Amino acid sequence: MTVPVFEEYEPALDCPCAGCAERRRDLAKGLPVRSGGHPAAHGARRALVLMTAAGVALGTAGVEPARAAGPVARAAFDPDPETPQGGSGPLHGRPLPGPGSDKPTAEPHTSTRAEIINRAKLWVNAKVPYSMEEYWTDGYRQDCSGYVSMAWNLAGNEWTGSLAEFGVRIEREELQPGDMLLFHNPADPNKGSHVTLFGGWTDYTHTYYVAYEQTKPHARVQSTPMAYWNNSSRYIPYRYKGVIESGDGKGPEGGTGSTGGASAAYPGARAFGPRANNKHVTQLGRMLVKRGGKRFYAQGPGPRWGEADRRATQAFQLAQGWRGKAADGMPGPGTWRYLVKGLGKNIARGAGKGGGGGGGGQGVVVPAGPPVAAAKPSAPHTTAFPGSAYFRPGAANPYVLQLGEQLVKRGFGRHYTTGPGTRWTEADRRNVEAFQRAQGWRGAEADGYPGPATWRRLFA
Repeated sequence: MTVPVFEEYEPALDCPCAGCAERRRDLAKGLPVRSGGHPAAHGARRALVLMTAAGVALGTAGVEPARAAGPVARAAFDPDPETPQGGSGPLHGRPLPGPGSDKPTAEPHTSTRAEIINRAKLWVNAKVPYSMEEYWTDGYRQDCSGYVSMAWNLAGNEWTGSLAEFGVRIEREELQPGDMLLFHNPADPNKGSHVTLFGGWTDYTHTYYVAYEQTKPHARVQSTPMAYWNNSSRYIPYRYKGVIESGDGKGPEGGTGSTGGASAAYPGARAFGPRANNKHVTQLGRMLVKRGGKRFYAQGPGPRWGEADRRATQAFQLAQGWRGKAADGMPGPGTWRYLVKGLGKNIARGAGKGGGGGGGGQGVVVPAGPPVAAAKPSAPHTTAFPGSAYFRPGAANPYVLQLGEQLVKRGFGRHYTTGPGTRWTEADRRNVEAFQRAQGWRGAEADGYPGPATWRRLFA
């Protein structure tokens, strides 16, 4: 039996062949049939009717409606577009620096994070079309790597195979606005390779982030699963070498107050602990010695991890007012950043020997013997709500400790495993949420973050 509809409609909605795949891409672009688009764009109902007719004709009438209508749902928006790659080269219309040079040789320009994001927004606002061959008015190629080259203000157009040279590898938990997430597929650069700019987390779970990217049909910004819709585990985070972390304009990351030539990128938890033997352990020890931890080492810091490294690390963490797992003697991204950037307080000298030397401020007293828990910083015990900014991921202040102690007093501390501390954690949020729900609040009023009403009820 011949079904006339096959003359104008190709029902291979889930066929993996190249022809049907091309049809589905046309559908995503919303092209009309006469221009090569998929006829299913005329509506899910017509597609379903035609597919059902085709199924009857072929003896497969049980076609699922959801499968027939699936591509129509993707027609309006494709979250996972193809991103073929262009190569490295100069800015369009500008000569390369130096005779015979095949890529830019200039030192990276310094940029603040705000400047990086603002440049990224320019293309988003202009809806710059995606292209491997075209160049925008600023001279950058209109593909994903050209977009990051533009946002980072690089001297030329890079590609996914070269962008890493301009960054420092970091951990995902260290991501900040202006960093990039890069996936380069060396076996086939045009298959899957892509790069996005990190714009910030969408919520405290860190499962979605704001991604700025150049992709078909044009530059966009949207909430994206960490690290991307596919190949998620293969995306590597990098921080631009020329980023200015502070607003003082004194230089890029690792400048003022840093440890000089020390690597700014956290090497990962695997670099430390029993059986670790590498240069990062040596670097950690040297930084700790500079911050007042010399007495923990019978000999100078070396590449093999030892109890001296753990005790010195714990002493530094305690000096910052951290408690529980945050002061277990194992360096995490936060500890590493504080050491590399010269932040926080130094390890104080022994009792009767004065405060911690150097410009890091006075720390807590930690004796040369086994580390002991330092006295908790006194909470302010204010009944006035200090403000929501004190209770957010990454916050560390006495008000968090005051909140936690009051929650325990009121019987809402069951999520604490090591007791309240000065650093805001998920345990704090869950305990606050339990208290809010006990008041009969729901929705946004019971999100686990204290506001004036929660504070007033808690301390009433």
